[in-house]
Amino acid sequence: MSGFQTIFNAYGGDNSTAMGRFFGNEGMYLRFLDMFFQDESFQQLENALDAGDLKDAFAAAHTLKGVAGNMGLTPFYEAVCVIVERLRTEEPRKDYPVLCKAIQAEFYRAELFRKQLKKGGES
Repeated sequence: MSGFQTIFNAYGGDNSTAMGRFFGNEGMYLRFLDMFFQDESFQQLENALDAGDLKDAFAAAHTLKGVAGNMGLTPFYEAVCVIVERLRTEEPRKDYPVLCKAIQAEFYRAELFRKQLKKGGES
């Protein structure tokens, strides 16, 4: 098992699906993963929730869900899925801030995962 795959598995991601989408090209995967962290969808989700704009919050969360799924970021994807389904109804709920915190925690965990991949598993 390669170091890349070991790190992926330790994170809990879906290495086989992600690498299938990127034709097994780890460098290409890392470039797209970098772009994921430059995307503003996470900030848009937070801003929309703060403003009470559930339609925009849903759009941002849905984008995050799709990208996370395609990138094999399973823990992040699963955290986002919870809020996407609740936002789909555009019904005000008191648990949105808690759900957003869970997404934020997984976002930072995914950032650590990215750094580990880039370092090749060095400690």
